Amino acid sequence: MSSTPHLRPHFWQHYSLSELTHAEWEALCDGCGTCCLNKFLDEDEPAEAVAYTDVACQLLDCDTGFCSNYPNRQDYVPACVNLTADKLAQTMWLPSHCAYKRLYLGQNLPDWHLLVTGDAEVTAKGMRHAGIGVAGRCVSEVGMEEEEIEERIIRWAEV
Repeated sequence: MSSTPHLRPHFWQHYSLSELTHAEWEALCDGCGTCCLNKFLDEDEPAEAVAYTDVACQLLDCDTGFCSNYPNRQDYVPACVNLTADKLAQTMWLPSHCAYKRLYLGQNLPDWHLLVTGDAEVTAKGMRHAGIGVAGRCVSEVGMEEEEIEERIIRWAEV
């Protein structure tokens, strides 16, 4: 028996975000880790006035770019974004390559996305070529003061 959850063929092209199964929703994530970076948002213009830092959530493994405790992340980081279809309108601060944001805006998945390529190696190469992902480019927030984080604004993670 396969441990891979069933994904309907090209589900992202045939179903609305609210019609996706949990496995399909999770498969949309490209694993870039950008949403796990500390950011500063202008409450009046959150999409246009986001400033990302290279400082990552305490649970993010900065070497791999993956959450070290994804299933239980909100037990340890209550403010962690639990992205759902009904919250997408309030999360336009997500980067322009984000599959959730792109589909919400009626755009296609990036050419390098795993659901498009079907090949993890091709996807990883495409992401590297496009400068996507936080692995090896961030530091943990553990032990940092707010003032230190404010000084670490970066431009490589843009909306």
